[in-house]
Formats: sequence, structure tokens, C-alpha cells
Amino acid sequence: MFTELEKAAADISNMIARAGGRAILVGGCVRDRLLQREVTDFDLEIYHLSLDKIRSIIEKKYPLDLVGASFGVMKLRHLNIDIALPRLENKTGYGHRGFMVQSDQNLSFAQASARRDFTVNAMMFDPLSGELIDPWNGKSDLEKGILRHVSPHFSEDPLRVLRGMQFAGRFGFSFAEETVALCAELSQEELSGERIAGEWEKLLLQGGKPSLGLRFLRECNWIRFYPELAALIGCPQNPQWHPEGDVWEHTLRTLDAAAALRKNCRDDDLVLMLAALCHDFGKADCTVIEPDGRITSCGHDTLLDGTYSFIKRYWNKNSLPDAVATLVSHHMHPWQLIRNSSSDKAYRKLALAVKRMDLLADLVESDVRGIGGGEEVLQKKLTMLEKFREHTIKLSLESAPPEPLIKGRHLLERGIPPGREMGELLRRCFAAQIDGEFSDIESGLLYLERILCGK
Repeated sequence: MFTELEKAAADISNMIARAGGRAILVGGCVRDRLLQREVTDFDLEIYHLSLDKIRSIIEKKYPLDLVGASFGVMKLRHLNIDIALPRLENKTGYGHRGFMVQSDQNLSFAQASARRDFTVNAMMFDPLSGELIDPWNGKSDLEKGILRHVSPHFSEDPLRVLRGMQFAGRFGFSFAEETVALCAELSQEELSGERIAGEWEKLLLQGGKPSLGLRFLRECNWIRFYPELAALIGCPQNPQWHPEGDVWEHTLRTLDAAAALRKNCRDDDLVLMLAALCHDFGKADCTVIEPDGRITSCGHDTLLDGTYSFIKRYWNKNSLPDAVATLVSHHMHPWQLIRNSSSDKAYRKLALAVKRMDLLADLVESDVRGIGGGEEVLQKKLTMLEKFREHTIKLSLESAPPEPLIKGRHLLERGIPPGREMGELLRRCFAAQIDGEFSDIESGLLYLERILCGK
């Protein structure tokens, strides 16, 4: 059974072949097909025909977007298929735009693929003949799970180091020694925050084991660009509570656990994964070894400078830093509520502060799963946490904080005009609602009548 993409790619390839050209699938779609992973977009490179000729052939049947035509690239309008001429790229200046791109329909396959990053992404596939074209032995590296740079051109765009990071987290790849050494020589200083965030998001939102990406950053010493993470390496923890090791190791385990709790909702998943990454940044600033040898990190959850600095450096999203910091600063609170058998009022107050009790519970579960200590200890903590989840659901707090039941219109109906008196009455009613004095609109209006009569 062929997918719509596969049918369209084969159809275009036939149209191109009849005109004397050759259409070849290139890049990640070839890699993913060999890995038997779902392919959601195709890149077709077309040889031996001019761009104008290719356009005239394809437009007879498929509408095109021409936004990249000046670089020899076109896109099918209604399908995720890019059409491109083979091209050469030469570094001419600073940054990712500092390249001269030259299309050449007659390049050899080896020349055309030499500009790619890793050998596993430099394979080609002819959809008509079924031939795998592999000038850089990418299939062998793919079978071994190794990322190896194709050529010295790799160094021309340092973003490829972060691409390697997210490939490691998504596919479980390791790295050739010579590629690690080359990456260590590069710097991310010329990369924009937007491009850096893009690769981090692929790691955090698609990685089944994102810890592998972070281990690679440490291996090639790109951890130096992330001081908040570097500070966790060697930061000690009390082995009674954290037998898994230092804060770095705990953070990596927590991040992998959070990846298993993603809900395929991009914004929520990004907040959760960043919170898992940042949740113990504060320990680097407050961990102390007591005279009796105990290791403590009291108040680490309240130290948020590292969380804010990390996120704001790369993400230009106004609400994201606060959303992540809110989870980080409250990730110890559920245990207090559980251990103290706290009242509904305490749960409502926490929900007002956190907004998303479900994401907080997911972060706490990730934190628990990031701790060593055996299955029995883990299950005991997860059972306790499940009580927290159940209580938030019982109170309808899991995905939103309580909303005031008594609103301004109710006071207007009773002759109270907007102003200080109305504001004070609304505040008083909402405080009573949080305290549990009423839980529906009918009982809320009765409460309002009582305080109006008593004023």
C-alpha cells in the first residue's frame, strides 16, 4: 500500500524520466525509510534538466510554491515534497546565510551529496529503479548506529553539531571519534538563538532518549556553551536520596522519563521537557556538604536565575520562561500536600499558583523516575503521587486553576457599581470559594447575599 507521498514522488519521477531527467530521493527520507520509520516529507533532487524545464513539467499536474526558486528549490503546494536541483555551497561569510549556492544539474551524486552533514543523511534512492545510491557508505553507518561527518564542509555550519545532538536523542546514534573531535573544534557563537532553539526543540519534543544528545554535548565539549548544564556535572547529591549519582546524571534520567510522558501537544510538551531539564539548576548554587558529611540543597527549587537565563537566551516566547519557572519552583510542593494530607484549600491554592497541575504532576513523576533506588522505592513514590493526581482530578484542577464563580455581573445585578467596593466583594467571595465555603454558583450566590446583608 503506497502513501500519497510515495505515489506523488513516483509520478513526478516518471514525468521527469520521460523528459530525459532523473529524480532521486535524498536525505532524511531515505534514512527513515531504511529505519522503517514513518516518512512525512520527501526531498526530490532532479538531475539533467534545468529548473525552468522541471517547473514546466511538474506544474502541468501539481501546483508549486516558488519561494526558494532562486536557490534552485521549489515546493509542492499541497504535499510535503521539495523539488531541488543538485547544488554546491561555498562558505563566503559569517552565519548561516554566508553561503554562495550554485545549482548544477550535471553534478555527480558524490559531488551533490558532499555538502550534507552526516553519511546517514547522504544516501539517495531512485524511486523508479529501487537503486540505493550511497557514495559515502551511509548504509553501513546506519546499520552500526554511527553518525560520521561526510566531508570537511561539515565545519562550515556549526549548527550541524546540534543536529547531531538531536539525532542522537531521536535515533540513539553514537558518533565516530573523528566527528566528535571535529565538533569540539567548532563554536555555536555565530548561531542565532532561533536556530539553536530549533534543534533543541527537536531533541526535547522528538527524542525518545534525549539524554544521549546531552551526553554528546559533553563528549564534544559543547557543554561549555550551556553553563547552567555544565554546573550540574559533579554537583553532589545525598546518596541516601539520590543513589544514581550527581545532579547531571539525575537530570539526564529525569529528562528521559519526561520524554515518556509527552502528550503530543507541542506547547505543553515543550514546557514539561524544559522544566525537566531545568528543575535542579538551583542545586549548583545551594548544595553544601554539612560538617557531618550530609549533602543538602535546601531551597534549590526557588533559585530560578538559571532557568530564566537558559530559556531566554534561545527562545523568544514571552510566556515560556514563566511557565517553565512556575513548574520548577513548585516541583517539591506536591510531596508536602501528600505527606500532610492537606486540605482541598491547599490544593486549590497550589493550582492558582501553578495553573497546570497535570504538568506539575508529570514533572514530579519524571523527577521520581530520575532517581535510582530500586523498583520497590519507585512504586511507593508513584503510589503517593497517584493520590495527588486523583485529588486534583476530583477537584477539577488538573488542567486549569479555579475560576471565580461570583463575577462582576452578579454584583451589578444587586446594585453594586464597579469600583473599590465591588473589587473587595469579589476578592472576598473568591477567597471563600478557595476555602471551600461554596463550590457551585447557587451556594456562591447565597454566600454573597449573606455578606451583603451583613455589610
